[in-house]
Amino acid sequence: MSKRREGRETAVQLLFSRDFCGEGSQPDIEGFFALHTAGKEVREHAEALFRGVVGVIGEIDERIAGVLENFSMQRLGVVDRNILRVAVYEMFHESDVPPVVAINEAIEIAKRLGGPDSGRFVNGVLDRLKGQVSRPLREAGGGSREPRSAAPDTP
Repeated sequence: MSKRREGRETAVQLLFSRDFCGEGSQPDIEGFFALHTAGKEVREHAEALFRGVVGVIGEIDERIAGVLENFSMQRLGVVDRNILRVAVYEMFHESDVPPVVAINEAIEIAKRLGGPDSGRFVNGVLDRLKGQVSRPLREAGGGSREPRSAAPDTP
């Protein structure tokens, strides 16, 4: 598994903890990572995604709720809801991640962490949302985020 996917899965777990503890409280991130064997790169990616999602969670939840059919956010399974949150955050706020990559990663994570129909469900929701993305779906946006790792300058 790639470090970025592991970071995404870890962010989903942190968001799950947040939901479990209640929205007003934050999970014990230090305690979580004391029990988790994530390396530095995975941890940094997971924490950045977690904090990013929490920072705009109202907007993310509105986007998801706007395309749900016969469901409310509260009726979604906690795992599926948080996989969607990470994917929507990446689609709309992470310019270095092409939206189709965020969608594919979410589907794969849903197959791994969710229930038997989670992959198809996540795919359906994100497919409805991709039309709202205002940048090319298959390219990184080159927006305001710095690349996660810069190549060394060559003379």
